[in-house]
Amino acid sequence: MCPIVDSHCHIYPDKIAERAVQSIGKFYDIPMSNGGTVADMVRAEKEAGVTHCIVFSVATKVAQVESINRFIASEVEKSNGFMTGLGTLHPDSPDMAADVEHLLSLGLKGVKLHPDIQGFKIDDYRCLKIYELCEKHGIPVLLHTGDNRYDFSNPNRVKPILDTYTDLTVIGAHLGGWSIWDKAVETLGGYKNFYVDCSSSLYAITPEKATEVIRAYGAERVMFATDYPMWNPKEELERFDKLDLTQEEREQILYKTASKLFGLSL
Repeated sequence: MCPIVDSHCHIYPDKIAERAVQSIGKFYDIPMSNGGTVADMVRAEKEAGVTHCIVFSVATKVAQVESINRFIASEVEKSNGFMTGLGTLHPDSPDMAADVEHLLSLGLKGVKLHPDIQGFKIDDYRCLKIYELCEKHGIPVLLHTGDNRYDFSNPNRVKPILDTYTDLTVIGAHLGGWSIWDKAVETLGGYKNFYVDCSSSLYAITPEKATEVIRAYGAERVMFATDYPMWNPKEELERFDKLDLTQEEREQILYKTASKLFGLSL
C-alpha cells in the first residue's frame, strides 16, 4: 500500500475549534460533523490510513497572522513527522516581507490564502507582494479557488497571477475552481506552474467527471485532499477509489505530487 498525503487540512486551537467549524459550515451551507481540533483531525486521518497531512489556518485580520503561524508551527513540531505546515498571510500587513521571513523561520513550507473568507480578490494589488515574495523564496501558494456565488477566487482572478509570476508555484484547491470545475480547467489547465488538489470536489461531481478533470490537468499536477473538517478522510478515500485511474495515476495523486511540492520524505 502506498503512502497517502492529505494535502488540505484546517486545524484550530481547541478553544475556538467548534465555533470555527460551524462558521465554515454556515458559509458553505454544508452540515459539519467533524471536529476541528488537532486531536480530532489526527484520529480521523490515521483511522483512514493517511500517512501525512498538510495543515494550516487562515487569518481574517492582520493581527492574527503571527499567532496562527506560531500555532501551526507548534502543532507540526509536536506531530512526530505526521504534519507539514503552511503559513497564513494577510494583504493588509504593514510589513509583508517580515511576515514571510517569520513563517519561514518557523519551518512552514508555503502559504495558504482563502480570498473568499479573508475578503480580497486573488489579483488585488495588495496581494501582489505576497506572490512576489513567495516566488522569490521558492515556496508554493495554496489558494482556495472558485465559488459561483462570488468573484474573489475564480479562474479569471487566478490567470493574471500565473501569467505574471511564472516561477511561482500556485495550487488551486478544489480542482482549481469549486462549483465551476469546467471553467477552471478551460482557463487554467495549460499552466505548468498551476497544481490542484481534489478537496471538496468529489462529493459534488461524478467519478467520471472527476477523472476527466484530473486527466485534463494531468495526475502529476493533482494532489489528494479532504478539506478536513469539511469531509471525513475515510469517506473521501472511498470516493477517490471510485475514480477510473491507473495505479500510477493513483500513486502520483496520493503522495508523489505533494512530496515534490512540499519536500516530503515518505
